[in-house]
Amino acid sequence: MPLTNAGCNFMAGALTGHETTLFNNANARIGVGDGTTAFSATQTDLMGTNKFRKGMDATFPTRSTNVLTFKSTFASGEANFAWQEWGVFNAASAGPMLNRLVENNGTKLSGQTWVFEVQLTVNIGS
Repeated sequence: MPLTNAGCNFMAGALTGHETTLFNNANARIGVGDGTTAFSATQTDLMGTNKFRKGMDATFPTRSTNVLTFKSTFASGEANFAWQEWGVFNAASAGPMLNRLVENNGTKLSGQTWVFEVQLTVNIGS
């Protein structure tokens, strides 16, 4: 999955010690929205009219070698709309969007609790 420019810049800053707001349990969020605009590396937020960022479940995010796992539980009254896009963030608002994917994940209704888990694998490119 492609990273955003902000995500790439964040990783470069983290490698050189220039980032202070980490993608940790206190800061990381999974954001969902109803936007269907195609991905562009220049995007800095979800594109939909309806969007919602949810903090991490306890003990997340995790890392196992080169796999990062983010997990959030969306309660009954949260994000009740069509989930057409998602991304990983490091702040409740603003902050860098690490990635964004446009895909239909269904429509969450009031009264439902949905668990959203993201696994990002960091690989060597060609």
